[in-house]
Amino acid sequence: MDKFQEIRPYQDAEVATVLASLLRDSDMLDSIAHFYAPKLSRILPFLTRRLAKYTLTKQLRGVDSIRAIQHVIAKYMDKMIEETTTSLTHSGLENLNPDRSYVFICNHRDIAMDPAFVNYMLYHAGFETLQIAIGDNLLKKPFVSDLMRLNKSFIVKRSVKGRELLASLRLLSEYIHHCIETKNNVWIAQREGRAKDGIDRTDPALLKMLAIAHRKEPMRESLARLNIVPVTLSYQYDACDTLKAQELYIRATEGEFQKDEGSDIRSIVTGMMGQKGAVHVAFGQELALDTDDPEMIAASIDAQILANYRLQDINYLSLQRLLENDMLTEAESLHARRVLGNWQANTADLTAFEERLDTVAAELRGYWLRSYANSVLLKGETE
Repeated sequence: MDKFQEIRPYQDAEVATVLASLLRDSDMLDSIAHFYAPKLSRILPFLTRRLAKYTLTKQLRGVDSIRAIQHVIAKYMDKMIEETTTSLTHSGLENLNPDRSYVFICNHRDIAMDPAFVNYMLYHAGFETLQIAIGDNLLKKPFVSDLMRLNKSFIVKRSVKGRELLASLRLLSEYIHHCIETKNNVWIAQREGRAKDGIDRTDPALLKMLAIAHRKEPMRESLARLNIVPVTLSYQYDACDTLKAQELYIRATEGEFQKDEGSDIRSIVTGMMGQKGAVHVAFGQELALDTDDPEMIAASIDAQILANYRLQDINYLSLQRLLENDMLTEAESLHARRVLGNWQANTADLTAFEERLDTVAAELRGYWLRSYANSVLLKGETE
């Protein structure tokens, strides 16, 4: 019996059947048609659905394995990178052993692009690509689940409660350990949900989950089996910065933010298609575990993620604007004056910053600026 069948990615033997089913899925075809031709798909939905099916059938002809699917995805990534980034760089890959599998614990700024950029770097460096942890909250439509599982994603069940939750966490932990034992790399976010305020902190509950598969062992021994490496994504521009600021503003003024059915899809599409500027992927050092305290282990992950975060002009410009508008605490102001005294913005970056900020509604600007400035302030806490 395949105990992981409900959550694992699809395997090569399942690819042809799943692809055939997707090409008959009118919901998926309509979504693709609307994405590429929104006006025409509303006027002539039958025609655009047929065109979407024809195009996909042509592109997927001969694709009968997960590796072949990832080759197709890599071509789309190349195009997206060319159109939405000014540079894509990496560091730390030389610290990885190609004969060793890792759990990459990553800061989380973008739903789709965080694992995609990490995967892209590993793919082009000749490493085994990632199995990607994805929450079932993003898989409301069956075709989305199928697409993600074809791209080596496995499912994190966030919607279950009580005993079922404990059982699902244990199964998830066992699956991640199984991945490492079978020489598969894993990507997982450092906490549930993206860092909408620019503060990257690891949830100790994540580490407890990872360790539960070998719960009779000390936590350090269970986690050591996973070869954990922290990874830092640094985006010059967060394509979803205004959407995040809006959510934070609504939470602050109304008490809660209620997602509609299209919220996650909007964030995914905006993250993919929006301008990201310079992007850097930094692979850290494998964790040396000398404690069983999840808080201390989380802090050691955070230290690497923060140390490897690449600050850019927009981070300093946002901090400067908060300082000028008296929107910082006394301690934050002291740190801001110190770091800003040794910094001067590039003229082009200053112009781009002003143009971007001008598009943000006045009531959202404090949250928007904080999302960029907090990375500078957090580095100040460790100095």
